[in-house]
Amino acid sequence: MRRTAPALFLAAWVAACAPSADLPALHLIEGSTMGTTFAVRIVPDGRGEDRIDALRVAVEAVLARIDGRMSTWRPESELSRFNRLRSTEPFRVSADTLAVFRHALEVSALTGGAFDVTVAPLVDAWGFGPAGRPAAFPDGGEIEQLRARVGYRQLRLDGAASTVRKLDPLLAADLSALAKGYAVDQVAEMLRAERFESYLVEVGGEVRTRGRSERGDAWRVGIERPGPGPPDVQRLLGLSNLALATSGDYRNYYEVEGRRVSHTIDPRTGRPVTHRLASASVIDPLCVRADALATALEVLGPEDGFALAVEQGWAALLIARRADGTLDERETPAFASLNAGL
Repeated sequence: MRRTAPALFLAAWVAACAPSADLPALHLIEGSTMGTTFAVRIVPDGRGEDRIDALRVAVEAVLARIDGRMSTWRPESELSRFNRLRSTEPFRVSADTLAVFRHALEVSALTGGAFDVTVAPLVDAWGFGPAGRPAAFPDGGEIEQLRARVGYRQLRLDGAASTVRKLDPLLAADLSALAKGYAVDQVAEMLRAERFESYLVEVGGEVRTRGRSERGDAWRVGIERPGPGPPDVQRLLGLSNLALATSGDYRNYYEVEGRRVSHTIDPRTGRPVTHRLASASVIDPLCVRADALATALEVLGPEDGFALAVEQGWAALLIARRADGTLDERETPAFASLNAGL
């Protein structure tokens, strides 16, 4: 599964069109967070420009709060302290972290363990954790030892006490496959609480929209064409009151002796995926859920992932590589029925 790390390339990106002179100027707040970038676009609502300075502070505070709680790269984050705990005693966490764990377990159950945040030891072993690339690949014996420490069923949540408990004291979690999506949702909910009616929030390519763009139509959001070279748009969508997340294997990987090692680790095998699915995009009301489901489909691959998405009624677009190097798109009926294409 994915990690939150510096220089993380975007799996989806906002195709923003510059407004013409007769359109209202967007309020734009942008910067860096969680090892990547963020951008918030707000349609003016008549309130003064001085309001934007306060909003920037509020947006950055939300993002810093979530990163400070769920980062595996920050030693004192809630998640890092939970991972270091060698105990089966309940560990108290914030409402944010508990909510993300709850979403993670729900998606794990839906996908038969293809999505599993306890894959952290395998992410580290294959060189995609804070320690960086290993001197050698893990061998079969090491993989099996690490797989014994992986399993979402070894987590217990207590909502009333706001605690997470390990059944195996060596278990560790990586929430990077949901944290950016959750951050998007939290910024969006903050803007909604401030009574803004139209905005787009994007963190590391994960997007959530509300209302209409400054042009008066749906927000235009692009799904990146998977492949090397500068980013280009594979599909342009129009989204309103929906979120979009994409997981892909074409940016975050490395090669050793001609062997491609993807950052997408299948927790069921303990190894990087090797199938031909290049990216999976999911549309959902919640970005945290879209984020997790996109990762799960990327693990499952072009056939099993598509079949599960159709069965569950998820709005998903899967892009796979053909043998000749061209791309094959498959969209689920729920994706097609949204009529999101421009």
